[in-house]
Amino acid sequence: MSAFGKRGAMTHGAKPAFGVARPMHGDAPTPGLSGGLQFPPLDAAFPGAGSDPFAGLPSFDDPIAASEDEATGSRQIDAMTRLAIREAASGDAGRSRVEGFEASIHKIKEQVLPRLLERVDPEAAASLSKDELAEEFRPIIGEVLAELRITLNRREQFALEKVLIDELLGLGPLEELLSDPLITDIMVNGPDQTYVERKGKLELAKVNFRDEEHLFQIAQRIVSKVGRRVDQTTPLADARLTDGSRVNVIVPPLSLRGTAISIRKFSSKPITLDMMARSGSMSERMATMLKIAGASRFNVVISGGTGSGKTTMLNALSKMIDPGERVITIEDAAELRLQQPHWLPLETRPANLEGQGAISIRDLVVNALRMRPDRIILGEIRGPECFDMLAAMNTGHDGSMCTLHSNSPREALARMENMVMMSDIKVPKEAISKQIADSVDLIVQVKRLRDGSRRVTSITEVLGMEGPVIITQELFKFEYHAEDTEGKIVGEFVPTGLRPYTIEKARQFGFDQALLESCL
Repeated sequence: MSAFGKRGAMTHGAKPAFGVARPMHGDAPTPGLSGGLQFPPLDAAFPGAGSDPFAGLPSFDDPIAASEDEATGSRQIDAMTRLAIREAASGDAGRSRVEGFEASIHKIKEQVLPRLLERVDPEAAASLSKDELAEEFRPIIGEVLAELRITLNRREQFALEKVLIDELLGLGPLEELLSDPLITDIMVNGPDQTYVERKGKLELAKVNFRDEEHLFQIAQRIVSKVGRRVDQTTPLADARLTDGSRVNVIVPPLSLRGTAISIRKFSSKPITLDMMARSGSMSERMATMLKIAGASRFNVVISGGTGSGKTTMLNALSKMIDPGERVITIEDAAELRLQQPHWLPLETRPANLEGQGAISIRDLVVNALRMRPDRIILGEIRGPECFDMLAAMNTGHDGSMCTLHSNSPREALARMENMVMMSDIKVPKEAISKQIADSVDLIVQVKRLRDGSRRVTSITEVLGMEGPVIITQELFKFEYHAEDTEGKIVGEFVPTGLRPYTIEKARQFGFDQALLESCL
């Protein structure tokens, strides 16, 4: 029997494929929300200001001093103008609205969807792919439109089919955002507000959810695919999409504006260190140095803030791992995408309804030591598991890597000390510092700058101990110079010219001369 046999069997003729429909694009972003027109020119903000803002001031005898003072005053007035505009900015515009063609399609969808569900066998529909379901839906949609006396052209019918398929099998309004390759982050703040990050800038997205219940159902659909749940008793959940994108969900009563969904998208094409160097995230010499670090089994800690590119850097570094090595990755929600043939990903498990059965990162690290790994890679350390990670680095698992949140390499070392002290193992602080100094070889600091670009701002070696203090030396750093007229940060990557302390470790793999040339 047909999956949709309530109205009789349907034949599959030579119908156009559903996949030819292209994603819909709305009107241009509203000025001021995309960041491009956030600060208008001076004469636009103040109509009375002409080309010479100092026309009423007395002249100076010294023309050089006069020009310098005039430039300083111009910059000061421009800064004050920007501050005034920022202070007067209203928050009333932060509401996602669907307009134009998309709005009309969504209105028709609300009329068609209930009648369509009456004709669908849910169990049979769940077994079909999107393309197969579109073929089954096409004649039924035509019937429903005829009943409602709605006439659509070919473009409108394809758009309606896509919206209905996304609603029934996908993530509803989020599907269009997920298919946009320029979007890197999706932030849903309740049913009426959705922001996206495009090219490093936040902007309001033109998507709408029917109500809070609609949004909550989509959140449930996301977390249930990875065997997790979210409800009032468990209002927090981490999950991932089929493409590896990371998802965090928080629902009422913790979220006061309704269900909040945060999605960090990952590129389907693996990013390498050479690609990062060509895009300006680091210099060619820094890329060479990091390649040697990955191939020579340096123990690397990647430090940075939220969204700075720590996971991307870890994926790029893992490209240099020998294919013959056994690699085990441990994460809360699996994000890493290693290209090694002998790679085993592990993922934590939350507690059940009775509060039992939770498997933490620390449990997985302890178990991974019994699985004969060559390298252990932690997606992120944030607690007592830091002690076990240091033990792994210092007991025959050279080349292990991890990430943590920190603003500088020195703060990263301090955070590691604090995380070890959070464990139930009573170890003196001096012993903790000594173990960190003996275990960690390199700290890579990544940062997202205010123009949206991501840069490697420092590569620092850990040398050892001098008294109670961990000694480090910086091999590369990013020096800020200025900001251009388009708001882009201008700077350069500078080697410090110091002889790398890890050259002895690189010599064991035959990379000592290449390491020396890249750093000096």
